[in-house]
Amino acid sequence: MINKVRTDIGLLLVRILVGGMMLTHGIPKINRLFGEGPVKFADPFGFGPEISLGLATFAEVICAGLVILGFKTRLATIPLMITMLTAAFYAHWNDPFPKKELPLLFFTVFICLLMFGGGKFSLDGLIKKSN
Repeated sequence: MINKVRTDIGLLLVRILVGGMMLTHGIPKINRLFGEGPVKFADPFGFGPEISLGLATFAEVICAGLVILGFKTRLATIPLMITMLTAAFYAHWNDPFPKKELPLLFFTVFICLLMFGGGKFSLDGLIKKSN
């Protein structure tokens, strides 16, 4: 019982801290997306830089917010993982490993949240409890 509570507290801390750190990358992208002038952003999938920036902003703001709240946690990690792999292996392909390290670290945390979910202290946990 104590180990389960400890695990759920750990998942809560990971969700809040990693989600909050991801927001620091996503919120500035909102300004880039809606700012003046042409959008300059990587276009790895051929959608155009505006759509690519929009998708990255969606992942890093909306999905990070969902992770923090623990709502649809597993589903919310998927766009985040795609964005982090794209950052590591497309945007930073020619850069040294230290530039790839942060998105890969985020990817690692998000894959763990995909596997374990949001835990008891999440909106997912509250919804599951009420059913």
